[in-house]
Amino acid sequence: MEVVEKVLSGRRISEEEALKLLKEEDLLTLGQLANFVRNRIHPERVVTFVIDRNINYTNVCICKCRFCAFYRDEGDPDAYVIDRKTLKEKIKETVELGGTAILLQGGLHPKLGIEYYEELLNFIKSEFPNIHVHGFSAPEIVHISKISNLSVEEVIRRLKEAGLGSIPGGGAEILTDRVRDRIAPNKIKTAKWLDVHRTAHKLGLRTTATMMFGSLDNDEDIVEHLRVIRELQDETGGFTAFIPWSYQPDNTELGREIKEKASGERYLRVLAVSRIYLDNFENLQASWVTQGGKMAQVALKFGANDFGSLMIEENVVAAAGVKFRMPLEEIIRLIKDAGYKPVQRDTLYRRLREF
Repeated sequence: MEVVEKVLSGRRISEEEALKLLKEEDLLTLGQLANFVRNRIHPERVVTFVIDRNINYTNVCICKCRFCAFYRDEGDPDAYVIDRKTLKEKIKETVELGGTAILLQGGLHPKLGIEYYEELLNFIKSEFPNIHVHGFSAPEIVHISKISNLSVEEVIRRLKEAGLGSIPGGGAEILTDRVRDRIAPNKIKTAKWLDVHRTAHKLGLRTTATMMFGSLDNDEDIVEHLRVIRELQDETGGFTAFIPWSYQPDNTELGREIKEKASGERYLRVLAVSRIYLDNFENLQASWVTQGGKMAQVALKFGANDFGSLMIEENVVAAAGVKFRMPLEEIIRLIKDAGYKPVQRDTLYRRLREF
């Protein structure tokens, strides 16, 4: 196949060729090609991971995505906005466990403006000056801009000045409005998600890109998602990594319509094509949180060079019924058993220590 020769010679493949691979190529050939690309970008036999904690500062959200089991209305008995004491305890424990960062995300709360977020960041940085805050997805930033009557650029600028270190790729789901309108009708559209990340890159903040596949999307939607993030990366170079994961239906509104989870074979196929197509992304993460340790280990042979996060705490995926947990020793063992050297990194992929 001509596309195989193209990949082996290091040339960029087109959307049509990516679609052909996704639809037609056998799984083992895809894995071999993705592993070839991975080894070309990362010739050392190293797999990185980060020690951090997901902290959700509120579960109140007006967006009400159909695939989400985490959100609550403001008046619900279990609705919350995190208090400073709890936040401090969570970060303190993270640091004591060797953590270098927190992933700070929450729902789109109807009453929290820019001042709340500035105070939150100021508090974190005053108590823990060395902790990296990877926080506030594109939908959150757009929501803050609307609540506060500020431009997206001004919001990002002020958050950065208050201590924000980088922005996660959450809220991307599938970057085609055909699907977004059906699974998250109240969420920002594709162009706005891209604009937030473009603006962050312009202001000197690195970000990640993510993809949630396996809901109402098809092969064409997946390739379109890859196309728009590759184009933005060509433009800015601001993405540190790409993280694809599969839709988790349990306890969600959408789960009543789509009960099936993507298979392990589908996950590996999407991951491999992502590695082959995203030639300007240095890092691809394996998603053990949704796939489990064994499948994440296989993913290291299908294009992934990063094991993601130890994730001391995770609530959003857990709310959808997925409760994979993994101690540090298990991450290290899985990486070593796959034939790689485990290396702890920080959020910006700087290496910290080898195991």
